Amino acid sequence: MTRAAVALVLTIGIAGAPATTEPPIRPASAHRVHSVHITVLSTMLADKGVGEWGFAALIEADGHRLLFDTGDRPETVLQNARELGIDLSTVTEVVLSHHHGDHTGGLLALRRELAKANPAALSRIHVAPGIFLSRRKAGSDAESNPTIALKGAVEAGGGVFIEHSGPVELLPGVWLTGPVPRRYPERNWGPPMSIVTARGLVPDSIPEDMALVLNTDKGLVVVTGCGHAGTINTVEYARDVVAPGPLYALIGGLHLFAATDSTLAWTAAKLRAAGLVNLLGGHCTGIEAVFRIRELAGLTRRAAVVAAVGSSFDLDRGIDPLALAQ
Repeated sequence: MTRAAVALVLTIGIAGAPATTEPPIRPASAHRVHSVHITVLSTMLADKGVGEWGFAALIEADGHRLLFDTGDRPETVLQNARELGIDLSTVTEVVLSHHHGDHTGGLLALRRELAKANPAALSRIHVAPGIFLSRRKAGSDAESNPTIALKGAVEAGGGVFIEHSGPVELLPGVWLTGPVPRRYPERNWGPPMSIVTARGLVPDSIPEDMALVLNTDKGLVVVTGCGHAGTINTVEYARDVVAPGPLYALIGGLHLFAATDSTLAWTAAKLRAAGLVNLLGGHCTGIEAVFRIRELAGLTRRAAVVAAVGSSFDLDRGIDPLALAQ
C-alpha cells in the first residue's frame, strides 16, 4: 500500500472525513452501458439454492461479466450458481466490497474449483486500501480480519489483488467508487471493532467500503455489498464521480435492518430526491427497511423488492423477484 493510500484509509477510518476536500471530477469520456443484467447469488432469502447471511451478485454489462462479493460460506455461491445454471468459470474479475467474511468467504473455494476449468477464473480481485488492515474485536487480541489469511492463500494459487484508492473505470461505463467519503454521519455498521495502527487501536468504520456503479442511459445502477460507508454517502458520491443523472437502480445490502424510523425516513427522502426507480434490497438491508423505503420513496411493489437467491435486475425488464418476495 502506498503512503498516500495509508493516509486515505486513516483519514476516513479515524475521523470519518472525506478523503479529499477538492470536488470530485467526473470523467471526460462518459461511456454508457447499454445492456445490464444482475443476478443475486448469495443473500438470506432463497426460492432456489441456499440462503445465508452474506451477499454476492453476478454483474453482466455489455457482454462483460464480473462477480461482486463472494458470499459467506465456502460452497454457497458455487452451489447456487450451479443450481441456477450459471457458469462462473469464464468470469475473471472479482470485486470485494470490504473485508467482512460474509462477503469474502466464498472466494478461495470458488477460485480453486473454477480454476479447474479455467486457470484465469476469478484471478483478478479488486479491493480498496484498508481491506487488509489488522482488526480486533473489543476485549480480544485475536486477529479479526479474515482477508489477511485469505490474501496469502489466494495469491499462492495465482490470484492477484488490485487495490484502488479512488474511482476507476473497470470496464466502459462500469466504475468502482474506491473508498467512499463520509459526507453524512451515517453509521451503517455493526458492533464496535478496532483497526490496529502504530499509534494503537482506532475505531473501525470499514474505510475500504466501496460500491460498483454502472452508467446507463436510464441513470446510474449502484451495487453495494453492505453500504457501510452509508447509503446516501455512496449514492451521492457515485453521482459526483460518474454521472449526475437519476439513480435508476440500487441493488445489494444497505445495512439498514436495525435502522430507526427517523433514519429510514431520512434515507428514503434522499433516495427519492435522487430519483430512485428500482430497489432490490438484499442481505443486511432488512425486510421491513425495504418496505418502509418503498412506501416513503414512493415506489411500487414491483419496483422495490427484497432480494432472494436467483432474483435479478435487468436494465430493460426491471426486477424479477421470483416467487418468494414478489
